[in-house]
Amino acid sequence: MGLAKIEFGRYQGEASVHTRAARLFGEALGAHAAFNLHPNITETPGAKAADLLGLVEAGDLTMCYFASSYLAARVPEVGVFDVPFLIESRDAAYAALDGDLGALLKDRFAANTGFRVLAFWDNGFRHFSNNARPLRAPADCQGLSIRSMNSELHQSAFRALGFAPQFIDVADYPAAVASGQVDAQENPLTNSFQFDVHKHHPYFTLSGHLFGVSLLLCNKAAFDGWPDDVRAAVDAAAALATKAQRGFAVAEDADMMERLAAEGIQPLSLSDAERAAFEDAVQPVLDGARANLGDDIFGALG
Repeated sequence: MGLAKIEFGRYQGEASVHTRAARLFGEALGAHAAFNLHPNITETPGAKAADLLGLVEAGDLTMCYFASSYLAARVPEVGVFDVPFLIESRDAAYAALDGDLGALLKDRFAANTGFRVLAFWDNGFRHFSNNARPLRAPADCQGLSIRSMNSELHQSAFRALGFAPQFIDVADYPAAVASGQVDAQENPLTNSFQFDVHKHHPYFTLSGHLFGVSLLLCNKAAFDGWPDDVRAAVDAAAALATKAQRGFAVAEDADMMERLAAEGIQPLSLSDAERAAFEDAVQPVLDGARANLGDDIFGALG
């Protein structure tokens, strides 16, 4: 058997905490595999970020990172990370992902998709930004269009707050913000900054309404077909890259606050009472998700 080849797809640029971790992953493989990190797919004319999922599952690419929300329709349990105002700390999220909940999710993906989940990466706490006004209460969200990922739970929560959500792929999202096609968006601060949202949105609110999880995905048939030493090397490289990626994500939050301040933007922090008003507005969404997913999944978050 020849040297294992890993073709790794991505949808973010070089400064991304995900791309930086992907490069570390490739370096950690050493001589166990030939690793090729592909260019950002969104820079290919006509391509969409979500194309990566089909390419990896079909085996045209070997691996990619991708936001878990896009796969919640196929593995409903991962949708627990799309429930707003549920996760309050990274430590709690990491403990669940590195424990029983993560093991359950890996099993569900292996059983129901053509992927193996090798690790869970930190996609950051998500915050609102917009071009109209400060957002301190759900009433401030009324009438604003907002870019959304392809997640029914996200969109239900945004509608409950008064937004009008629109699904827009990552490839088209920066232009939608720049043109005013949407009034608002929500992302980790690092994504908002890397995509130049701050140049068009003067109002940021540190809502922390969602904690994003990115999946380190591998084509299942490829992984299962590798010899034991290659699989062991891939698992070890994934563990090393995951530890680094999570560290990048934490450091990036502090760095982005400084960069936004340098651009004249001071994100708003919500008081406890203000945050409670947002939580109350989306409570029916949380209740519906709990009924659909079950108390055991919610309990696994601690």
